[in-house]
Amino acid sequence: MNIAYKKFYSEIMRYYRAHGRYHLPWREHATPYRVVVSEIMLQQTQVDRVIPFFNQWMRVFPSWKSLAHAQQSDVLRIWKGLGYNSRALRLKQLASIVVSDYNGRLPKDYKVLLTLPGIGPYTAGAILAFAYNMYVPIIETNIRRTFIHHFFQDQTNIRDKEILEIMNSMGEIHNPREWYAALMDYGATLPKLVKDNPNTQSKHYTKQSKFEGSNRQIRGRILSVLLTQQKISKNALFKKLGKENERYQKICDQLEKEGFVFQTKNTLILG
Repeated sequence: MNIAYKKFYSEIMRYYRAHGRYHLPWREHATPYRVVVSEIMLQQTQVDRVIPFFNQWMRVFPSWKSLAHAQQSDVLRIWKGLGYNSRALRLKQLASIVVSDYNGRLPKDYKVLLTLPGIGPYTAGAILAFAYNMYVPIIETNIRRTFIHHFFQDQTNIRDKEILEIMNSMGEIHNPREWYAALMDYGATLPKLVKDNPNTQSKHYTKQSKFEGSNRQIRGRILSVLLTQQKISKNALFKKLGKENERYQKICDQLEKEGFVFQTKNTLILG
């Protein structure tokens, strides 16, 4: 590791030792199961919002086995309010595979992890780092922000490939669990420190779409109704939602395709 990288590494680790979020429940007791649950919950969701959902989830589904054997409606009920409900179904599917195919033990192999529901390149690397303290170069929003701030301040349209080149040049990190936690905590604080968001310089930067009136909001409302009464006539449901029946039917079709619901011509039933 050259002098510039050593200086960068030291600065990030000093920050972490002084200001790290050691209190996060998935860090305090980092089993593979808890790491996976936290990583999937944290996809597109703020840390502070995830904490109470994570704690409640662990009280109800404390293990792979308890989640694998749970009713889908119970899983969705505990997830309700966190958003992006398909994550809950993928997490349950993942638990079933871990229990049935891997004797309740999450694989340590990066390529195998990528074959499992809900796990992409970042999540696979994060699991290896936080659950098993194994190093794979990974990028998420806070890590990206940290590297852009330190190495690309005067550039725009920065590709993740360029950040990965720096990561690879640094060489293998021997404490990846701490290193990635430090990068994330530093990056989460940066917008307050620099009064800006360095991620706007990224080629991959996009603003989150508006929630109010979106299909995502309507999906949540449909599932909320079904979690209360299990099934409902489409006429009654669409009347609750408004006047865009054709749009609502397309959303119901997508929910059925994803495994959330069953439907007949006139009725919608929770899956």
